[in-house]
Amino acid sequence: MNFEPDRLDDQTYLSEADAGGMLPAIASAAAHVRTGYRSAVEGGVAGVAEQLRPRAVAVAGVGTAAIAGDLLAAVCGRGTPIPLVTVRSHALPGWVGAADLVIAASDAEESLAVASEAVRRGAFLLAVGKPDSPLNAIATQGSGLFVPVPVTGQERANLWLLAVPLIMAAASLRLVEAGADLFENVAKSLEDVAHRCRPSSESFINPGKTLAMELAESVPMIWGSSPVAAVAAERMAAQLEMNAKYPALLGDVPGVSLFDGPFAERDIFADTAERALRLVLLRDVDEHPRVARRREAAMRMAQDRGVPVTELATQGEHPVERLATLIELGDYASAYLALGYGIDPTPVSAITELAARISQ
Repeated sequence: MNFEPDRLDDQTYLSEADAGGMLPAIASAAAHVRTGYRSAVEGGVAGVAEQLRPRAVAVAGVGTAAIAGDLLAAVCGRGTPIPLVTVRSHALPGWVGAADLVIAASDAEESLAVASEAVRRGAFLLAVGKPDSPLNAIATQGSGLFVPVPVTGQERANLWLLAVPLIMAAASLRLVEAGADLFENVAKSLEDVAHRCRPSSESFINPGKTLAMELAESVPMIWGSSPVAAVAAERMAAQLEMNAKYPALLGDVPGVSLFDGPFAERDIFADTAERALRLVLLRDVDEHPRVARRREAAMRMAQDRGVPVTELATQGEHPVERLATLIELGDYASAYLALGYGIDPTPVSAITELAARISQ
């Protein structure tokens, strides 16, 4: 299977190959931010603080829901007065009890199990998901708070529908400043990225297509230079896996040891392209000075060894804005990478098959 960059500027091909509609789904991110905000307001999320002053917040979920939990922790920052943890399993940590807030944002088996356990332990449950879902029933029976959001299609295309109510809950608890103006600014930023990455925009001016072409035929090692950028790196790696069925390494500067390994070697005289390491740096304004020095040193080391480097910078002031622009660009790149290889980004047949085998 070869990556063919000419495919990315063939509008007929893009329309037909993206049969599952992943590109339109990615373009819906701005609408999802606005809908998520409206659903959170109508669902009474602003009143969470009136019901509970939690000792800690645990976000239950796997996949996109787990990334939403990591996103929440990054947005609240290191200075938050209470712990925020993401629970990626079927069981809550032993310390979770009636003094804590448990958030579930998925109908996955793990999230449902944790939500039920939270109710049994007397923890306050905030759930975000489809109306009339099993999660809705658990929250209602447990006297928790349920925020219905119009999740459709693949869950990974609904990140902001799930994440915005979580951020609103944190704002209610005064863990982060986030109001209507912020979410409207985020939506506008996402609209700008979607406009620049639209399918009709040519590759040489389209940042999503450009990034896809840089990643093609490489083994990307993705590193975020701050907690915010690290979540964007996590999301990019997950989207490359799910949309493009493409591997990526999540690393930190210690990953420079790979620069001396077999994947850093390139034969410039080879007849065909060889997959080799590419350093992908997600740069944030909030990086520690020592981290900035390590990042710059890693770039120089990569360049000295002929390892190509892609550097992407966050945009905006608020952590949510900075995350949104990086995440949207990575989402587009993953879809265009899939389409360049002739892959429909939406279906994940291997996961469907795995689920079927488990259920037998």
